[in-house]
Formats: sequence, structure tokens, C-alpha cells
Amino acid sequence: MGLLLLFFPLFALAGEAGAEMPQLTGTGLGITALILFVFAYALVIGEEHIHMRKSKPVIVAAGIIWVLVALAYGAIGQLDKVEAILDHNLLEYGKLMLFLLAAMTFINTLDERNMFAALRAWLVSRGFSLYWIFWITGVLAFFISPVADNLTTALLMAAVLVAVASDRPKFVAMGCINIVVAANAGGAWSPFGDITTLMVWQAGLVKFQEFFALFIPSVVNWFVPALIMSFFIEKGKPAALNEAVRIKQGGFIVLGLFIATIATAVMFHNYLHLPPVLGMMTGLGVLKLYGWYLKVSDHNPANDTGDEPVGRFDIFNQLQRAEWDTLMFFYGVILCVGGLGAFGYLALAAQAMYVDLGATWANVLVGILSAVVDNIPVMFAVITMHPDMSHGQWLLVTLTAGVGGSLLSIGSAAGVALMGQARGIYTFFSHLKWTWAIALGYVLSVWVHLLINTALM
Repeated sequence: MGLLLLFFPLFALAGEAGAEMPQLTGTGLGITALILFVFAYALVIGEEHIHMRKSKPVIVAAGIIWVLVALAYGAIGQLDKVEAILDHNLLEYGKLMLFLLAAMTFINTLDERNMFAALRAWLVSRGFSLYWIFWITGVLAFFISPVADNLTTALLMAAVLVAVASDRPKFVAMGCINIVVAANAGGAWSPFGDITTLMVWQAGLVKFQEFFALFIPSVVNWFVPALIMSFFIEKGKPAALNEAVRIKQGGFIVLGLFIATIATAVMFHNYLHLPPVLGMMTGLGVLKLYGWYLKVSDHNPANDTGDEPVGRFDIFNQLQRAEWDTLMFFYGVILCVGGLGAFGYLALAAQAMYVDLGATWANVLVGILSAVVDNIPVMFAVITMHPDMSHGQWLLVTLTAGVGGSLLSIGSAAGVALMGQARGIYTFFSHLKWTWAIALGYVLSVWVHLLINTALM
């Protein structure tokens, strides 16, 4: 529905947009492509109910949309342009996919080495009160998500809640809301915290160090609703759980390699003007070499089947555990949105939003749309439009696209994942009960950004 609100009124503007792309929005093929994308995305939104992985409909829609693009361009004698437009979209996807694959492999390896399990065990064995568990999980979610991504962070912190307070569903629900908001807000001030921030960074629109200008607005976005909810937290102190987890060999070394890899990606981008993905893939190569060492040193003779020793650790198992559905969904979305751009829809959206509404209101709207429609297609659309706006406005849309999904439980990957992890406890309606407080944090974070980053606007 959010995409319909964004695109449907734009048919009336078909003759007013710029000349970079042929204006084919009013053609039968253009309208068919738009309807197909909306239908495919409706299936994505209904993923939990129809039990179809979200990547499936958008990949099929992407292929059909580009067939329609080729037919439309062929009809006006510009078929030779289609391959160049498609190659540009594929290049953007390839860089982001490889970057994410490297990051996911590091996170999966840290998980396999029990780094996250050890943190969870430490938390549940401390005997904190419910009040302090609420704040500690929120703070950790806010500061871990900039590195480990908001989805992984949310799952880790929610596991702590469920472990220590499974008999207190009201507290678990409120704690999950706090974690979702904190993880999304924490991801907004780091290129590594969310796919949308990564897209903005790799596009060269915001430099690595410039993301830190969003730190205070992100804190406000999380802290305001957290403070309000904290007054309604149940009293009590659950019994500490006697849980201990041993970190496997090399766990801290893998963490060090991950930090070094991030630094390498930043330096490649800032000083050598090389794409960050090159630094991430180089770091992945180093991790694979260290994985070979772990395999040899973690040798189990009982597993030998040939000349090469077979250990209990295999880095390719961690590669296989990457979120392939997410990566394939990303492919489908980028190509779908790119195809709609080839028809001229993004030029119309840029006119309607960034010229008619103005950049500030348009960027606030992007955040609200992100609560209904996944922020990936919304942000990719904005980057592809490339509206003429100030640096502060690019920071604003980075903020709103990152935190807007917190308004609803279905608005972010973190929220959707926790609805599955705390099924029946953290629900759409338990989140909706506190949407007003989250919306207050959203409004205040935008206001704080406009206030403290005035020089950039």
C-alpha cells in the first residue's frame, strides 16, 4: 500500500519529468511493470502468512520487468540502452552482495566460536533486575548493531530476555520493542549497521566519519521511547541462571580480524578511492586462511577420510550460513526498482517528492514509508533518483530510512525476526501499543538532526 501511495499519483506527472530516461510510465508496458512490482511486494509483505520466502516473488518480478523494459525500449528504437542500464544495476548489486557476504561470514564465524553465546551467558548469570535488563539490553543493542547489524543484534538481545523472563510476557514484549528500536537506531549512525546505510556509504554520498553526525539524533530516537516505557516496567529480580559458555579457540582473534577488516574497507575507500567491498573481500580471504589454521589445529583424527586432515571447523560452512534469502531478495528489489526507473517512475517520484514537497518533508516521508515497505527498495529508489539536495539532507534520509521501520513491528528485519523468536508474546499489536512513543522519538530525532547539523543543511 505504501508503494501505491508513492507511485500511483505520479501518472499525472508523466510529461513533466527530466529527459535522462524515456518517459514510458503511461504506456501499457510501464503500467504492467508497476502493477507487477506491487503484486510481488504484496507477497513479500504477506511472507509470514503465506510461508513463501520473500526473495522468490521479487526475483521473478525482476526478470519479467526487464523483459517489459526491453520491449518498451525496442518499440521506441532505443533497445541498445537497456543492457547498459541493467549492467549498472547489476554492478551496484554485486558490490553490495559481496560486501554483505563477507560481513555475514564474519558474524557467522563469531557465532560458531561461541562469542555471542558467551555474552548471552554472562548477562543471564548476573542476576540483574528486570529494570536493568531492560536498559542493558537496549544499550547493548544500540552499540552492537553498528558493527554486527541490527538483525543479529536483535536476535542476540531477545534471547537474553526470553532466557531470564520467559514467565513475564508483558516484560518480554516491552523489552523486544526496546531492542528493535535500539538496534535500528544504532544501525543508522554506522555504514555497517544496516543495508541502507551501507548503500549510502558505497554510493559515496556520505563518508565514513560523517555518519557519526547522526549519533546524537539516533540516541534520541531510541532513548525517548525507552525512557517512557521504563516507567511501566514490571518490578522484580529474576533468579540468575547458572550458565557458562566457553569461547572456542580463536574467537577473539576472529573478532580482531573483523575489526581490522572494517578498518581496511574504510581506508581503501577513504585513501585509495577503491570500493569498500575490496577491503571486505580481502579481509574475508584472511579469515579463510585463519580458518584453515583452525581446521588443522582443531583436528579430529576420527574424521579423517583421506590424505587431507578434516577438522571440526570449516569456513565454508559459515559461508553457507549466510542469509541467502536476504541476499537474493536484495537482488530482486534492486533490479525491480531499477526497471521501474528505466520506465521513468523514479524521475516522477523525484519530482513529486523532492521538488513539490521539498527535501525535508520528502525525507521524513521516506522514513514513514519504511515502516510499511522495506527500507531497501525505498532507499535504493532515493539513491537512484539522486535528487539535488544538501549533505545534511542526505544524512537526514539515511537517519529516517534507518529508524522509520521501528514505527511498526513489520517495518524492519529486526522486528519481523523477534515476532518469530518471541511468538505470541511480541506481536504486531503489542508493538502498536507503543507506536506513539516511538513516533515521538522519531519526530524528536529529526528535529535534533535539523538543529545540531544546521550547517550541513
